[in-house]
Amino acid sequence: QVQLVESGGGLVQPGGSLRLSCAASGFIFSSYAMRWYRQAPGKERELVATISPGGRTTGYTDSVKGRFTISRDNTKNTVYLQMNSLKFDDTAVYYCNAAFTNYWGRGTQVTVSS
Repeated sequence: QVQLVESGGGLVQPGGSLRLSCAASGFIFSSYAMRWYRQAPGKERELVATISPGGRTTGYTDSVKGRFTISRDNTKNTVYLQMNSLKFDDTAVYYCNAAFTNYWGRGTQVTVSS
């Protein structure tokens, strides 16, 4: 059974940091590029970051470049999203996804508020 479980979300002040984790099971994790998406209230789901199967290549949406870092540890079947210098507009539910699949976690809430 395929499973993706996000964790690490929470409430943080503007300028703060969080690290999200996504633990995967039930498929060959190291064969898949992985992605982080987010969805804010009233907005469509947005691709935030992507990482190649071996972790050597990454990509980001413009609004998070220089602030967010995606990484992975294939020995732990886990993908991470380090988020620094958080802004109000980063508030959303964050989801991980195996690229080109319908494998999704349930999401973790990130709220940036003063």
